[in-house]
Amino acid sequence: MLFTSYEFIGFITVLFILFYAIPKRFQWILLLAGSYIFYYLARPVYVAYIFTTTLVVYLVALKLDQKRAFQEAYLKEHKDELTKEEKKAFKAKEKKSRFHWMLLGLLVGLGILAVIKYTNFTISNINGILSAFGSSATLSFVDIVVPMGISFYTFQAIGYLIDVHRGTIKAQRNFFKFALFVSFFPQLVQGPISRYQDLSETLYKEHKFDSKMFTFGLERILWGFFKKLVIADRMLIGVNALIKDADTYKGAYVFVGMLFYALELYCDFTGGIDITIGVAQCLGVNVTENFMRPFFSKNIKEYWNRWHITMGSWFTDYIFYPITVCGPMLKISKWSRNHLGETIGKRVPIYLSSFVVWFTTGIWHGASWNFIVWGLGNFVVIMISQEFEPLYHRFHNKFHLENNRPYQGFQVIRTVLLMSCLRTFDCYRDVPLTFKMFGTMFTEGNYNVIFDGSLLNIGLKISDFIILFIGVIILFMVSMFQRKESVREQIYRISYPLKVCIWFGLFLMVIIFGIYGIGYDATQFIYNQF
Repeated sequence: MLFTSYEFIGFITVLFILFYAIPKRFQWILLLAGSYIFYYLARPVYVAYIFTTTLVVYLVALKLDQKRAFQEAYLKEHKDELTKEEKKAFKAKEKKSRFHWMLLGLLVGLGILAVIKYTNFTISNINGILSAFGSSATLSFVDIVVPMGISFYTFQAIGYLIDVHRGTIKAQRNFFKFALFVSFFPQLVQGPISRYQDLSETLYKEHKFDSKMFTFGLERILWGFFKKLVIADRMLIGVNALIKDADTYKGAYVFVGMLFYALELYCDFTGGIDITIGVAQCLGVNVTENFMRPFFSKNIKEYWNRWHITMGSWFTDYIFYPITVCGPMLKISKWSRNHLGETIGKRVPIYLSSFVVWFTTGIWHGASWNFIVWGLGNFVVIMISQEFEPLYHRFHNKFHLENNRPYQGFQVIRTVLLMSCLRTFDCYRDVPLTFKMFGTMFTEGNYNVIFDGSLLNIGLKISDFIILFIGVIILFMVSMFQRKESVREQIYRISYPLKVCIWFGLFLMVIIFGIYGIGYDATQFIYNQF
């Protein structure tokens, strides 16, 4: 059930009505039922996967809480009997036991994800190795159904489990409430990856109808539809034409294609997130923002602090920091400082941890080498940028560029181009082909095609380019207005007739200029595959 389908619009309309019509104490139960119905309608077998992950993580989290409570009670009861060494030994034993239980939960939760998503990728690489050594033997691929949004709900559940293990939060004792946290349907398609302590604040509460918040939610949904249907799906036509015929579209076409794809991906992903946040807001539930005007970033590090924010913070909190301070890494750090010097030695743990994070980020996006190379490409650029930071700082101070608007504009354009170049691995989905096509941008020299009308042969008419131009202008204006305050708050303060004009104008743009498939089904959201 796509967010931009008739079925979804009908689904949330019925849900909204029921949500505010039933007794408030049953609202969270309705959300749970609605979430599982939503997932079942996508494909019935999906329910088995999400239910298994939910049940295992729930039981292990309860066990962790029980063991922590047992430790506290035992130490309190025997505080006068145990020596300091005995208390220390008991705590170490219990800590190890809790770690093993957490590890069990991680193995099951991540194991399901790994088997489903990466089995065929592993088989493909094994077959490649066998072939390289001259063997004709091959392993058969496995026909596995990849559940919708499995990476998102798995990471959300695993983050919860780790937080319980750390003692940051208490385990949710009501299984059905925890099941709602994992399966809350607006997030299932493409995130964001919520933290339990954040989402649970409003997810289980009783909600009265709030006309302002409901209107804000509908505005956000409509804005998401605009980005997805008017811009992303129209841009997709050109992107598909350019990247699926690599023999014809080289040189300048690659440059145009990577910029088109950057815009398509942004509008597709953020459009879906807008719909997610809007639906949740109509239900009185607060969902974490996932984007903060990433195309205004001055460098890639800043870009990743603004793009897919919940994913970045998840990898930082649950992979980067734990690896940086784990026992083996501390030993490597000590060895590095002793043998390589303080300057290099202190960087080794950061480099190694960052490498793991970006490798994982790449393979999380897809079971393919192009995503891994894309992730490691980000790692290389960010590490180089960090090493050159002192030089950049001296350069900026010498020429007084810190607050220089033209130079800041240059930094923004540079970041957009650099990220677009890295995204070519996502476009072509083939590493050698990506390098080949990237090289043609500098060897073909056919940049006149940008201006001589050749771009009208990629499935987009002049009217499409005009609509895309207007759409980008609207995106830019909204981003500029949003720098100080939410645009919805600004609209809320203007006169009601003007509000209606804005709403109706945006609605007409979606209806008239949206790109639709059969039965009002637009193309699938890109991040649904993750």
